[in-house]
Amino acid sequence: MALHWNYEELPWDQLDHTKVDPDLVPLIKAAALVEFNADDYTAYLCNVFHDDPEFQEVAHGWAVEEVQHGRALGKWAELVDPTFDFDRAVERFRAGYKVPINLDASVRGSRTGEMIARCMVETGTSSYYAAIGDSTDEPVLKLICKNIAADELRHFKLFYTYTKKYLELEQLNKFQRLKVALSRIGESEDDELAYAYYAANAPEGEPYAHKTYNQAYMRRAYGRYRPKHVDRAVAMVFKACGLKPHTRFYSVAARGAWWLIESRAKRLAKVA
Repeated sequence: MALHWNYEELPWDQLDHTKVDPDLVPLIKAAALVEFNADDYTAYLCNVFHDDPEFQEVAHGWAVEEVQHGRALGKWAELVDPTFDFDRAVERFRAGYKVPINLDASVRGSRTGEMIARCMVETGTSSYYAAIGDSTDEPVLKLICKNIAADELRHFKLFYTYTKKYLELEQLNKFQRLKVALSRIGESEDDELAYAYYAANAPEGEPYAHKTYNQAYMRRAYGRYRPKHVDRAVAMVFKACGLKPHTRFYSVAARGAWWLIESRAKRLAKVA
């Protein structure tokens, strides 16, 4: 997979410090760590798909782009906050959060399920970076988010292609596919994002508390979304699960998802 853009060639000299939203900076620091950690996921995927060299090659190409996302976000964060050390933050993150690499079967119960889970990750990240990009006026970050969101959408299409391949072999029905999708979406509040937020933002020596850092992350993240971002994400979820988008069921799901995010954002804002 050839890189569609190069983070070193971004117009870094156009970064406008007067347009940096301080409340957004901690999110970018955390996102940089998660993106940069893609090589561990590639190792896991190559173990699960050990007899599919074609997909292994695709997975390695995917990781190259994900790592670049981390480098771009990390560099932006270092430029707007000179106290931030991206390499040190990566070290802290990897010391405290481990991807289960040494598995020879998918934790989703099937290879189709694994592909659907990957589709959910790309759905979430594509929508997330679109939301972040739309919420900032800082031109370099806006461009970075635009590039990343486009990459993640292509990654979704890539994993969806392999979802169809394995679906022919394993014949998961729509309910089984939806169950995997919802399970993976529910994992968005597991330790990965919370620990990344902690590793990127907490002072050295401060103990990790999942609830504290999960709420700090979600409070800042949920407020960035708008209905159009949620509608797009729900449509992608439907596609991965074999459901028809733009139906009455889809409309209900999209409205429900937006209500959930909006109400959660308000509640977290009150807690803060």
